[in-house]
Amino acid sequence: MSINVCNDRSMASITSFPSGVSGSSLVLLSTQTASSSSTISFTSGIDSTYKEYVFKFINIHPSASGDGNKFQFNFSIDSGSNYNVSKTTTATRAHHYEDDSETGLDYHASGDLAQSTNFQSITEGLNNDNDHGASGTMLLFDPSNTTFVKHFIAETSSIRPGNINYRYMSSGYGNTTSAINAVQFKISSGNIDSGTIKLYGVV
Repeated sequence: MSINVCNDRSMASITSFPSGVSGSSLVLLSTQTASSSSTISFTSGIDSTYKEYVFKFINIHPSASGDGNKFQFNFSIDSGSNYNVSKTTTATRAHHYEDDSETGLDYHASGDLAQSTNFQSITEGLNNDNDHGASGTMLLFDPSNTTFVKHFIAETSSIRPGNINYRYMSSGYGNTTSAINAVQFKISSGNIDSGTIKLYGVV
């Protein structure tokens, strides 16, 4: 078996790769921008075209004050008529106070689900201060597969009341062998005041 190599001495000068060398790339499928939106739903573009999909959350900002406003999602197998797929999930979080008075890392038991159709939280509680909010990424794997369950991994950075930065990590699976073809996002209390969500397919 021969080995393909790049002969360029600098990666910056590479104009093409030899046959057999490839990498993944993101294809932007949809962009939605919130404006006091109760939900943001992606009801098209999630199909058998790609084996992996990526959601990017950019400056998600809630309308309500307080610390119980969690950014959440749910899956649909009927093109968005219902968002109620059973999920089993896990959640961990790391935090750091702005004044450096406290740090921590823990398993977030109240943030997980066990065969529940509830919406899954992917942030800590958010406040509507202008210096608060959340950004992050969620990966959805092979949603059109009709043999296996549907795995996801989400990771976000957020600021909650008290000026505490949280790195929130959640993962799990939608326990269905039906194709997932829609995903909905919302804030657990109030609306999504502003923010952008982008959907990509992974080549």
